[in-house]
Amino acid sequence: MKTLGLGMSLLALVLAPAAVLAQAPKPEKTAVKVEETKPTGEGNSVKDTWLTTKTKSKLFLDSRVKGRRINVETRAGVVVLRGKVESADEKNAAGQIAKGVDDVVAVTNLLQIVPEGQRRRTDAKDDDIKEALGARLKKDAQLKDADIKIRSDAGLVTLMGTVPDARSRARAVELTRGVPGVKEIRNELR
Repeated sequence: MKTLGLGMSLLALVLAPAAVLAQAPKPEKTAVKVEETKPTGEGNSVKDTWLTTKTKSKLFLDSRVKGRRINVETRAGVVVLRGKVESADEKNAAGQIAKGVDDVVAVTNLLQIVPEGQRRRTDAKDDDIKEALGARLKKDAQLKDADIKIRSDAGLVTLMGTVPDARSRARAVELTRGVPGVKEIRNELR
């Protein structure tokens, strides 16, 4: 009998606060408006990475383009398409697909048109250009410690990365001009 009385007392102690709380007035719920901020200036690397992933996915899923041949980069919401495609139609389709991705601010379409028959020769030439230019940059005393990435698409050479100053930027372009096969230079060095 004592056990039953003790159990009931414990039950009353446990349930009493719950009963009091149940009768207390509930606080009003207030709506909080959360505003999404748009990236400014340098961009949001997480958002840019997400935009790159969404753009690549759409390119792979669309039958009008060969997504594996297209490199996608995003900075501050601006998508840059690079690589080689077979026709102007494929280039335009890739640009339209990228523009159709939500939150893309703009698209820079740098795709080069290279017919399939010329692709192997062009790829070999581009590899030779990258190799020759890389060797030149490493040998140059002013640029040997610079962080320069080289991309070549059908003779269009893009220099990316960071250099110490404007003089180094100019020197990198000067060395690039001297490499056989270079038709055009895009200087994106910072």
